[in-house]
Amino acid sequence: MSGTKPDILWAPHQVDRFVVCDSELSLYHVESTVNSELKAGSLRLSEDSAATLLSINSDTPYMKCVAWYLNYDPECLLAVGQANGRVVLTSLGQDHNSKFKDLIGKEFVPKHARQCNTLAWNPLDSNWLAAGLDKHRADFSVLIWDICSKYTPDIVPMEKVRLSAGETETTLLVTKPLYELGQNDACLSLCWLPRDQKLLLAGMHRNLAIFDLRNTSQKMFVNTKAVQGVTVDPYFHDRVASFYEGQVAIWDLRKFEKPVLTLTEQPKPLTKVAWCPTRTGLLATLTRDSNIIRLYDMQHTPTPIGDETEPTIIERSVQPCDNYIASFAWHPTSQNRMIVVTPNRTMSDFTVFERISLAWSPITSLMWACGRHLYECAEEENDNSLEKDIATKMRLRALSRYGLDTEQVWRNHILAGNEDPQLKSLWYTLHFMKQYTEDMDQKSPGNKGSLVYAGIKSIVKSSLGMVESSKHNWSGLDKQTDIQNLNEERILALQLCGWIKKGSDVDVGPFLNSLVQEGEWERAAAVALFNLDIRRAIQILNEGASSEKGDLNLNVVAMALSGYTDEKNSLWREMCSTLRLQLNNPYLCVMFAFLTSETGSYDGVLYENKVAVRDRVAFACKFLSDTQLNRYIEKLTNEMKEAGNLEGILLTGLTKDGVDLMESYVDRTGDVQTASYCMLQGSPLDVLKDERVQYWIENYRNLLDAWRFWHKRAEFDIHRSKLDPSSKPLAQVFVSCNFCGKSISYSCSSVPHQGRGFSQYGVSGSPTKSKVTSCPGCRKPLPRCALCLINMGTPVSSCPGGSKSDEKVDLSKDKKLAQFNNWFTWCHNCRHGGHAGHMLSWFRDHAECPVSACTCKCMQLDTTGNLVPAETVQP
Repeated sequence: MSGTKPDILWAPHQVDRFVVCDSELSLYHVESTVNSELKAGSLRLSEDSAATLLSINSDTPYMKCVAWYLNYDPECLLAVGQANGRVVLTSLGQDHNSKFKDLIGKEFVPKHARQCNTLAWNPLDSNWLAAGLDKHRADFSVLIWDICSKYTPDIVPMEKVRLSAGETETTLLVTKPLYELGQNDACLSLCWLPRDQKLLLAGMHRNLAIFDLRNTSQKMFVNTKAVQGVTVDPYFHDRVASFYEGQVAIWDLRKFEKPVLTLTEQPKPLTKVAWCPTRTGLLATLTRDSNIIRLYDMQHTPTPIGDETEPTIIERSVQPCDNYIASFAWHPTSQNRMIVVTPNRTMSDFTVFERISLAWSPITSLMWACGRHLYECAEEENDNSLEKDIATKMRLRALSRYGLDTEQVWRNHILAGNEDPQLKSLWYTLHFMKQYTEDMDQKSPGNKGSLVYAGIKSIVKSSLGMVESSKHNWSGLDKQTDIQNLNEERILALQLCGWIKKGSDVDVGPFLNSLVQEGEWERAAAVALFNLDIRRAIQILNEGASSEKGDLNLNVVAMALSGYTDEKNSLWREMCSTLRLQLNNPYLCVMFAFLTSETGSYDGVLYENKVAVRDRVAFACKFLSDTQLNRYIEKLTNEMKEAGNLEGILLTGLTKDGVDLMESYVDRTGDVQTASYCMLQGSPLDVLKDERVQYWIENYRNLLDAWRFWHKRAEFDIHRSKLDPSSKPLAQVFVSCNFCGKSISYSCSSVPHQGRGFSQYGVSGSPTKSKVTSCPGCRKPLPRCALCLINMGTPVSSCPGGSKSDEKVDLSKDKKLAQFNNWFTWCHNCRHGGHAGHMLSWFRDHAECPVSACTCKCMQLDTTGNLVPAETVQP
């Protein structure tokens, strides 16, 4: 390549060697320098690699092109195309295999001297070498040589010649090529087509031509200017790239009339294009006087109908070095690795880093792709150190049918895992609201039941100024304390808090017994104390201390309680006021706060945030006046709304305030599942129509679809339609007659005669019922099933051979109004169809439409047709 920029070639089978072609051939060996120092005389290629010069060959002057022999043996055999059209076989280094010694120095000479532009070894028959020459009158420009032609002297005449002066060895000069192609034209580029040994693609002067050596008189060609640098995609043998000046054309040999793709034109002429041998669809291009290599990543997106479309091109640039690049070469095996050479023979080893594609699945699996590797990062099931993501929680809750228990509403917190105290409080609140709403509606039908779902805040406001206090005696103490008289509204509030059961009885005994059974000794003792029963509180603490899981310190607390005195200046009161804050359990703390507080001043109890909201509200209902209670409830409601604390639903109810509170909760946690089920439980219509509520519901439905919980989403829709009749969708799809346009199901339901129901149209599955195979409106026949050729409306079971089909695709053993096998089914693209049972059987083994001459790939149109609901997949 005298007088031109150097080129570079990787050895096809020796992954650590490459050749730089300039006025001479230089063979280099690449070695890693990660754990070693740079050797003397080595050239630094990158941070972790260096090249050592092994040999130089300057015996072939006037080089124009070079091609490395593709076979393993001999290793360093190269073909060199010269300015006079000759092709010389040369070697780098000594080859001790005598079988191939005769090849070194062999020359292949055309009839007329002209420049050799390109060389290409046949990848299937390694002895064939194609050479592309300039035009010379009516001579051929594509010559195919057999480098072992000396073994067939009767076909290829040869004569002995002397090499240049000073050489003692003789060689053979081959003058008769195996094939001659491209008469009266010039060949600028060549490549063999890997799919067939005898197909050659040539970039001629005005066209791209495909030569078939089995019939050299004919060729397939397309007129184009893009005839330089033809190269075949190693992963897609029908895709070829070529270029002209600054534009690259991508060809599909199956549709050779025009380029399938033309890449963005560059301002400067291109000098080289090359497909990456280790990466699918990655094309590198180099322009003149540039230090940038442009990469075109061609990605094929699968289409629903299975046909190939124009690929998506992702273009980017890399800069291997700072100087201008003369040429580059992809490494044959190392992924995305290339070496570049500059005009002054400076070389650089460079790896193109892949774009990292990141995907986060709806089930919280994180996956990313880099090159040929696919990495997955999933949650460890046994790792309990980290709290689970809310999406994981909602998914597990959906599988346990969380929120769907409308009878025992409180059980939903158990379905949620019984881990979150806020959820427990929420579902108990909703349970009590449902229970007392039904109770009030039975006693006095009217609007009173809606007051329960409005929350304690509204209940308290409705009784403002109607309650007086009175003194009550303590049980176990000679003392009296002011307690508010309980009117109907306060009793309802205590019932919603769970302190007393429904009915006229205001005894907290059953509630205390349930707390003791659950092992909540401290809470039970505090509730007993708030109800002025100090003896019961001490008894509960003693029981807790003596239980298996109890705390022995409860005996000490019980002993402290037993020493209670009403004297304001007593040592007991002074010590309890000081030391109560050191108690770990908030209920023990508020017990002493209550005993040491002044009458009417219970801030130590009311504002202890670690005590459950329902207990603080119940305490307030017993001890605060109407004005104090209303002020306290208002303040506590605002705190709950700001914090998004679900315990506040007890106060706000399912009202606009409740939606505000739930909005804060969803903003904090992202739990649209709980928000949806909660708001559907008993909200009035105006609350359900709130944009935020609708947004949560639709997002939860979309989540279920994304998880492939289609059955769960259907259950949720049914649950929603029961609680919110306005959400029930109208019929959106119906089978209509092709002639009169009337709905078949509507027509048959409007017929008053006995037996003219929907079952007549073949949807009941019973062969004993009458069958109608025509439209009830216009009496025109219904379409025929594409497989059994019987009019639709006939049950599958009555069709010939229908029983086997039924056994295969019977999706339900129950007798339903419409057996799925008998449904009308058709393709939205070609409009062909038939019985659902027959269609499923057909598309289980076929992709195309069953109708003759129809090439529609019906089943592939449905991208979700082969998906399985996730809740039915066995782990």
